Amino acid sequence: MNCSSISATGRLRIGVLALVLAALAPATSSNAADTAKGLRIMQEQDRRDAGWRTVRVNGEMILQSGSSTSASRAFRLVRTERPSHSKGDNSRLTFATPADVKGTVLLTHGNVEPKDDHQWLYLPATRKARRISSGNRSGKFLSSEFSYEDMGGSELQDNTYGWLRDESCPVNTKLSCHVVAAYPKNKKSGYKQRILWLDTQEYRVFQTEYFNKRGKLEKRMTGTGFKNYGGHWRPDQLDMLNLQTGKRTILKWSGYKFGVSVSSTELSPQRLDK
Repeated sequence: MNCSSISATGRLRIGVLALVLAALAPATSSNAADTAKGLRIMQEQDRRDAGWRTVRVNGEMILQSGSSTSASRAFRLVRTERPSHSKGDNSRLTFATPADVKGTVLLTHGNVEPKDDHQWLYLPATRKARRISSGNRSGKFLSSEFSYEDMGGSELQDNTYGWLRDESCPVNTKLSCHVVAAYPKNKKSGYKQRILWLDTQEYRVFQTEYFNKRGKLEKRMTGTGFKNYGGHWRPDQLDMLNLQTGKRTILKWSGYKFGVSVSSTELSPQRLDK
């Protein structure tokens, strides 16, 4: 083989490698118009979902490794809508079964940038609530593929945005989706960016891709079985797949009840043992 053929082969390999790396790299919004459009889309999504006030819902968390289920946990979630534009949603997730997690509570008091959310994890075995520091919110929540940051939610003001394109929705190809990049303002976030697919009709988030701090695609979450509860769309199922390990966590939701009574003590960090 002569030098020219070796050089051509090398160039071909470099070209293929460049295409692969480009496909794995996070997409970015390139100009001010795309930034403005991305913000308008997310503002509309936020506006449409506002006004639900309170909600209670039953859930099941299913942990899977490959095709096998390693654990199934039942929980209850109560959430209250942000009281003002300077505050985020508050929520309390309480596990009911199995015995090894029964009574475990994750409490979140949401804030808006530049203030960090406040989170506490209560473990019945120790009878103590542990504060989750901002630097640890990227950690896995009870060995699931959802992080503490994922479970706490995200407010409109927590990110900057950029419109990337419109295309068929990944879960329902009959619908068209806006594809929007969200860039966290918080330097302690576990993500460099998230990419969301929102349908152009109802602004439901059908898919979210999560890129880690190194810019590599780490997780993909899909939402299915959306139902309309008095103008508020909610999925029956969220499926979080870790693309690096193949593990997944499925959250199944049932029995949504909106506008219910929620006491202040129920969302108090001093009452997590009740």
